Amino acid sequence: MLIPDVPDASCPPLEYSHFPTKWQAVLWRNYNFVTLKKLAEILECSEDELTNAAQEMGLPAVQPAPSDWVRYGYLTVIRNNWHLLNYEQLLQLLEWSPERMRAALREEDFLWGKLGNMKPDCGKVVYSPLTAEERAATEQFRQCWQKYVPAEEYGYQENPFTFSGKYRTFFPANGKDGPFSLRFVHSYAATCGDLLLDIDSRDPVPENLLKEYAAQGINGIWFHVILYLLHPVKGSEEFSEGFETRLKNLAAVVERCKKYGIGIYLYLNEPRGMTEAFYEKNPGWRGVLTNPKENQYACCTSKGEVLRWMEEAIYTVFKRVPDLAGAFMITMSENVTHCNAQHKVDGCPLCRELHGSEIIGAIAQAAERGMHRASPEAKLLMSDWAWAEKNFDHEAEFRKKVIDRLPQNVWFLTISEWGKAIQIGGTPNTVFDYSISQPGPSDESAEAVRYAKSKGLKVAAKIQANNSWELSSVPYIPVPYLIEEHIKRLADAGVDGIMLSWTHGGYPGGNLALIHSSVDELVQSKFRKQTAEKICQALRLFGEAFRNFPFDVITAYTCPANYGPMNLLHAKATGRRATMVGFPYDDLTRWRSCYPEDVFAEQFRKVSDGWGAAMPILEEVKKELLPEEQELFREIETMATGAYCHLYSADLQIRFVRCRESGDLAGMRDAAAKELENTKRLYELVREDSRIGFESSNHYYYTLNDLLEKIVNCESFL
Repeated sequence: MLIPDVPDASCPPLEYSHFPTKWQAVLWRNYNFVTLKKLAEILECSEDELTNAAQEMGLPAVQPAPSDWVRYGYLTVIRNNWHLLNYEQLLQLLEWSPERMRAALREEDFLWGKLGNMKPDCGKVVYSPLTAEERAATEQFRQCWQKYVPAEEYGYQENPFTFSGKYRTFFPANGKDGPFSLRFVHSYAATCGDLLLDIDSRDPVPENLLKEYAAQGINGIWFHVILYLLHPVKGSEEFSEGFETRLKNLAAVVERCKKYGIGIYLYLNEPRGMTEAFYEKNPGWRGVLTNPKENQYACCTSKGEVLRWMEEAIYTVFKRVPDLAGAFMITMSENVTHCNAQHKVDGCPLCRELHGSEIIGAIAQAAERGMHRASPEAKLLMSDWAWAEKNFDHEAEFRKKVIDRLPQNVWFLTISEWGKAIQIGGTPNTVFDYSISQPGPSDESAEAVRYAKSKGLKVAAKIQANNSWELSSVPYIPVPYLIEEHIKRLADAGVDGIMLSWTHGGYPGGNLALIHSSVDELVQSKFRKQTAEKICQALRLFGEAFRNFPFDVITAYTCPANYGPMNLLHAKATGRRATMVGFPYDDLTRWRSCYPEDVFAEQFRKVSDGWGAAMPILEEVKKELLPEEQELFREIETMATGAYCHLYSADLQIRFVRCRESGDLAGMRDAAAKELENTKRLYELVREDSRIGFESSNHYYYTLNDLLEKIVNCESFL
């Protein structure tokens, strides 16, 4: 993917009119997240001038900026400044080179797409002394947020990124393995970046995390790797700089996990499409042109050298790190890989003569040969993510054709709920991607499981046990009865293993314990009978409310549920297109996807009203708790409150946009007033719990300053 170093002149940045000046917006959004010295350099002023400016806005005396934000939360920093700083100032803020930025935008879980595939033309932002009018507006800004959050309540009580202190196994497995021999999850501490290059400053598998996983019966962890970063292409070693360090660190990670009975599984999305510079050196690798606008090509697997290298690379990695437990592969749709990865095979004179199942089969066979030549006991799992003839057509038969080509010692990994037929609010739809609100398995996945087992293959199923893109900003959604329903169906189907999360959902707790015990067993083991019954009642009601979620893959990715109250209200339509887990904007049309507007609004109202109706049950329980019951209850209450704030916010934002479009000013003000109170409630929760708002592939969806900004934004409508 080519990432332009110049802004898109056709796309001006958003205007943040609740700030008196643009440079104050930069100060506010970065205060105590990057150093004041760095901000002064960028805004071309003195530190004293910024200190005074911060105090005028109501911010406290400057404290040392935690380096954690640029090191661990740079995705948050990038999003918060994407519409404020120009490209050069953003690089200066992060202290990144253009190459480092390009790599992040290209490889870190579709970051370029999440940002909208464009950089707004922001122009340079510099400090200037306030005019009398701006100073008055600044005082109004300060009074506004301090009206709702007094100065003494500003700031974190529990610092961001310190959530490791909350790892706690409330429900240990105690020797119960459950029905699945393989139980693996994405590490909660692992990013989607180049995590093996430096495991000292950001450990992807800290000891306390491993301890909790092991206690819950988890025996596998997975994370992303890119194969050429572990094994260079001969003659193109410059693209693999640091591969020896990565292999050394991978071995260290594997050895540490082994002590806890946990194996490491690599996610291989290979052979990975390369840059133009690589193809100029290796023309024999160039496959079909997949994106003419960005001059993006796949690797052609019909040319023998590509699969020969892949086989040798996998062999070398597993030979150098012999205790690796295995790998799983996605061969369609995700990143550009082979010529048919995104159904554009007609552009390749070699691959277009092959059936799509032949291409996937050849990749599986090459990977299996390389892995098992080095490590015969390692597991290779082939995921059926997006396996289809073309554009999701004829999936069931296509799956069978691929399964027929898989080696006997390869596992078949199915996306459990993929293809499930649903009808929500009278609107028929089909589940693509992951869903908790609509438990699987789908009929198609169940049939694929039966077919793979009839061929003698081991079978695993991929689900989301803790959270999903429907709501990923809490470590787990407290709807355990939905998860229990899903897991029981998979166990009854004879599935051998279970993959419990994508990049989100790897928190060591929450619903993971359902792989070995039922909800009722878990709750009754920790609370008195009467208390347990009330808690279970609330959990059931949360689940029934969540079933009303108007699921669609576009809705899950773009609606404001993940960002919740952080997403700003706009008095006039922005005209911006919501992006994939990036910027929801005010794009109701994209949020609702296939659902009629009134149906979509009604479904979110049912979700938030149903969830809200169950919250008083927890308030009632709180009054009668024994001391030994309080810690676990607080955990349940925190997750329920955090989830409610986000779901209710999505409901209110939908109401606001609909009222704005119909000219209902009273309705806009009502939605804004309720959203303000909802934001304040979330602010109080986020202050106390560093887990809320964090997700490993997006870092923090928001900071406390973002939530205070939303309060000012809401007040402007009142």
